[in-house]
Amino acid sequence: MVASGTYGWGEEAESLIDLDSLGAFVTKTVTLNPRQGNPSPRIWETPSGLLNSIGLQNNGLNEFLKNSLPLFKKYRVPLVVSIAGETIDEFLDLAMTLESQSRVDALEINVSCPNVKEGMLFGTSPKLTGELVRKLRKACSKTMIVKLTPNTGEIKEVARAAEEEGADCLALVNTFLGMAIDPRTRRSRLATTFGGLSGPAIKPLALRLVYEVSKAVKTPVIGMGGIISGEDALEFIIAGAYAIAVGSASFRRPDAPIKVLEELESILDELGIESLEEIRGTFKDG
Repeated sequence: MVASGTYGWGEEAESLIDLDSLGAFVTKTVTLNPRQGNPSPRIWETPSGLLNSIGLQNNGLNEFLKNSLPLFKKYRVPLVVSIAGETIDEFLDLAMTLESQSRVDALEINVSCPNVKEGMLFGTSPKLTGELVRKLRKACSKTMIVKLTPNTGEIKEVARAAEEEGADCLALVNTFLGMAIDPRTRRSRLATTFGGLSGPAIKPLALRLVYEVSKAVKTPVIGMGGIISGEDALEFIIAGAYAIAVGSASFRRPDAPIKVLEELESILDELGIESLEEIRGTFKDG
């Protein structure tokens, strides 16, 4: 599948690839009200990576329902809508509205956003994540994917809290917090001091977290973070992932998810593996 934020709302990609060839399409994150996002510059390329500080720019839920969702009625690809709120009530409003949309197959709960009341990221706190997922589960019957942030020392505890309160699936990882400095001005390369690092540079870190979380929970895990090849994807499957998402690689070549899939199929043929079940979670520790 494609990672949230890297394929826009679908219309940007439909002339470049066959959307129905994807395992799932994950939208850019939708918020209840429109967000302008952070000021520019908000993208900075790093060695083997990309720093971004977009700030969840989007036109809000109503605009999504009116102009973006109808596009997918002509496609069969499973549709996952990523949502984010600054309060639990905002998450609930989003989820309950999308609950009535038959074209929406699943919700991705982006817990890498700040809770205004608590002053911290939902995803850095097992308690906050658990409370959020519990209330969403009571209000919504759609498949719920909780997307975890790596910017916490308690990611396994957060994963367990999400699982215990009813998450159907976990997605990890979101971007790692990083920064870049212009030595001539001694200021940040981004308008904000920090940004989220993605791309091949984070793959070893993401792979470790997918492996650790897959061992800590029974809930299926979607692995992502620096995947640019079929071999990368297979590493995540061996580490325990049930599915993978391709993100930043699509900025370099829009057909990256399809190429990753083709390469993965080729490697499986080479190894004589007929089903991913034969190799999922088979990492030989030690």
